This record gives sequence, C-alpha cells and structure tokens, in this order.
Amino acid sequence: MQKLAAEFIGTAFLLIGVVGSGIMAEALSGGNTGLALLANAIATGTMLYAIITTLGPVSGAHFNPAVTAYFALRGDLPWRDVLPYMAAQVAGGILGVWLSHLMFDLPILQTSTTARTGLNLWSSEAIATFGLLFVIVGGLRSRAEAVPTLVALYITGAYWFTSSTSFANPAVTIARGLSDTFAGIAPAHVPMFIVMQFVGVGIGLLILPRLFR
Repeated sequence: MQKLAAEFIGTAFLLIGVVGSGIMAEALSGGNTGLALLANAIATGTMLYAIITTLGPVSGAHFNPAVTAYFALRGDLPWRDVLPYMAAQVAGGILGVWLSHLMFDLPILQTSTTARTGLNLWSSEAIATFGLLFVIVGGLRSRAEAVPTLVALYITGAYWFTSSTSFANPAVTIARGLSDTFAGIAPAHVPMFIVMQFVGVGIGLLILPRLFR
C-alpha cells in the first residue's frame, strides 16, 4: 500500500504540474503558444525532479504504466504489482487533472477537444517513450542518483524536440483526455497514443538490455 500510495500521489502531482502549468501558461502568455509551451515544459520538468527524488526510494517512482511494463517484462518488478501500479497511476493522474481544474476555477469534469492525431504524432510518441526508457535505464546503469535530473531534463527538452510534445506515458495521456485546456488531447485520439507508447516499450526491450548490459 505504501508503494501504491506513492505511485498515486506522485502521478497526481505530475498531472498537476502538466495541466496546472498549462492552464497558467495559456492565461499569462497573451496568445504566444511558444511561450506557453516553454512555461509548461519547465514546470513539468521541475515537478518530475521533485517527485522522482522524493518518491523514488518508496516505489521506484514509475508514475507511468509504460515504465512499469518495461521493468515487469525485464523481470525487475513482480507481475502481481503491475496492475495495481497501473491502476494507481491512472487514478492519480485523473485526480491531478481534477485538482488542477479546481485550483483554476474550471469545471471539474471535462473532455478535451484538442485534436492530436496522425503518423507524425504517433511516431513521435514511440520515439519519446523509447527515449524516456533509454534515459532511465542508462542512468540506472551509470549513475543512479542522477536519474531524477536526467528524466526531468529529458522531458523538458522532449516537449520541444518531439512533435507530440512527448506525452510518453499512458496514464498521463488518459488523464489529459479529461481536460479541455492547453495540455488536453481528444479522447478519441488517446488509444493510438497509448498503442505507440507501448511500441516504444517494445523497442526498448529489444535495444536497451543489449546496450546497457
């Protein structure tokens, strides 16, 4: 229960970082989408550093079903923990979205109308997810204490160098479908994002164990 609580709370804070900063950035950027995205990326990166550093020793700080699936398939996480971890991550992400709406006086229950679809975005999600696993696994192999910094820097940068702005996380993708704000994604476009994120996991399983043997 301690591990599940950590995954739940950590993923909730991650979505507060993503959605809350997106709402604030859009409100203050005066219509400048680039400035809003920069603020959104920085806030998300700093939140990731904080939650991975504090909760990593408790649960491993996955906050991401793709990361959980990777480590389970590698044999580093018991299969009995996989579904509870994923459920905690998705539930925490949804709560984080609702709390963001509450803080900014928006309707709690929403669905996004932001279209995010097409081969360019789907391929971006596979690459972004593989890149995230690359940073995590490589960091654990070479310098474990640097993983919070590595993940935070990677995601901050990936907001800009991937066309999808690097969701790279099924729980985040599901939760963002429930927010018609700057960070949203139309629910109809969520499934393909998740499929491609798990494609990224598959690529990681093929490459990373050999690269970081």
